[in-house]
Amino acid sequence: MCLAMGMENAGIAVGAVCVYPSRVGDAVKCLKSAGSVFVPVASVATGFPAGQTPLETRLKEITRAVEMGATEIDIVISRTKALCGEWQEIYDEVKACKKACGDGVHMKTILGTGDLGTLTNVYKASLVAMMAGSDFIKTSTGKEGVNATLPVGLVMVRAIRDYYHATNYKVGFKPAGGIRSAKDACTWLALMKEELGDEWLRNDLFRIGASSLLTDIERQLYHYVTGRYASAHQLPMA
Repeated sequence: MCLAMGMENAGIAVGAVCVYPSRVGDAVKCLKSAGSVFVPVASVATGFPAGQTPLETRLKEITRAVEMGATEIDIVISRTKALCGEWQEIYDEVKACKKACGDGVHMKTILGTGDLGTLTNVYKASLVAMMAGSDFIKTSTGKEGVNATLPVGLVMVRAIRDYYHATNYKVGFKPAGGIRSAKDACTWLALMKEELGDEWLRNDLFRIGASSLLTDIERQLYHYVTGRYASAHQLPMA
């Protein structure tokens, strides 16, 4: 398909491959054997998706994932603490997680917005996560009843904009969960362009959780090349 589109030398790749901590070593090994050493390995550490394990355990999970080769870590905040307004405690935990990541490892903080109750809590959680050192803030684990929605996304990217204006520090954004079509992806791209500008359209500042999106992207590319849509079972990644 790449040959048919003239994209065989475009160097297009995913932003990262995300796995559980126990599979980091396998992912690193497989990517190296495939010659894809430029694709980062991310790990969903800290008791994903609920984040209810003790902080000491979560920090050890981060350390272990980094030792095995993860260069990105996705953590989850305590939604219980957010609902109780314990923002200092959340700040301290996120800061400790960032310290455990060490130098050169990017940390994405998942807010679990479907569990936060109000958009005010979403905004506060966004600011706390950024102030504690997060490189990205992310909507959801994909396991909540409600995941990435545009109202929540708008609140989060405006928090990013406010934080940038106050500190001159750029934080990335990742919507995840429930994004299943190429049209949905284009809507999120439009949101980023309108609210944060072209600079936030690069993969170092914007990612999409694409596990549910991949099949539709394949179908759209297949249609572009052949003029017809494929059934999902005909596609290699479906």
